[in-house]
Amino acid sequence: MTNKKTNYFTELDQVDVTKHIEKKGNFSYLSWAYAVRELKKRHPNATWTVHEQATEHGTAPYYKTEFGVFVKVTVTVGGIEMTQIHPVLNHQNKPIDNPNAFHINTSIQRCLTKAIALHGLGIHLYAGEDLPTSPPLDMMQQKELLDLIKERKAEKGLLSEITGQISNGTINQSNFLKAMEHYDNTL
Repeated sequence: MTNKKTNYFTELDQVDVTKHIEKKGNFSYLSWAYAVRELKKRHPNATWTVHEQATEHGTAPYYKTEFGVFVKVTVTVGGIEMTQIHPVLNHQNKPIDNPNAFHINTSIQRCLTKAIALHGLGIHLYAGEDLPTSPPLDMMQQKELLDLIKERKAEKGLLSEITGQISNGTINQSNFLKAMEHYDNTL
């Protein structure tokens, strides 16, 4: 639980999620199950709502619009609501006009994870996702980040994970400073 001196957002932002990042093609994801587990460990009263839209057959957990199909999730932590809207996408992150139940469920889980991130848990993973692809770290940046990890005597698995994230571009020039700040604060 959060103590009175710590802002809950700051507390959740300091959780190291790097070991739980999954890769599918060129995209990195934080497992929804991990996000929920870490949120509920720290805030057991946290809740979420999957919003529904009225249809001719009752209600459905998605919104069909002229722009595509979307899902909407609100996560509440300590009385603070954060809502995320997410398009229903295929495995290539392209919108689906006529999604099936699996597509909708998968998008709800992605939306849930992002709504949790709005409260701080894993939010640094999404830094720059709305920007064009960023150039990879230069040699000096790589050395600076890896030296920080080694200096803090992080476990070997974390060093390997970060090296992989540098190689695949998950950590790049657009989020380098945020990564440095994150590991400087959490290790």
